[in-house]
Amino acid sequence: MQNDPLWKLRYALAGIGLALLFSVPIAAGLGGLLGDWAGGSYEWRAGLYAVLLLYVVAGAVVLFAKVARHETRPLGARRVGLWLASLWLWPALLLLRQPAKPPVP
Repeated sequence: MQNDPLWKLRYALAGIGLALLFSVPIAAGLGGLLGDWAGGSYEWRAGLYAVLLLYVVAGAVVLFAKVARHETRPLGARRVGLWLASLWLWPALLLLRQPAKPPVP
């Protein structure tokens, strides 16, 4: 089991999975609030909910690809909260990443 690549990614998989699970009701609430503000119709609310879900799923893919191999700490409430916040703020995380250092001659 120790040589299984998925076993090494277990904390990242669990973190991203829980963050996605918690993001569904958040996206529903935000979609409802923004939909009421923008147009007030069911179509607006449902459309914004779908866009928000697509946003967090894309964020989950990006985050998993970028940080999964570095995630080695066990999950706790704080770690899940960090995954959840990262999932919603993933574009900022990409913009704020440090540029690669040039090779030393």
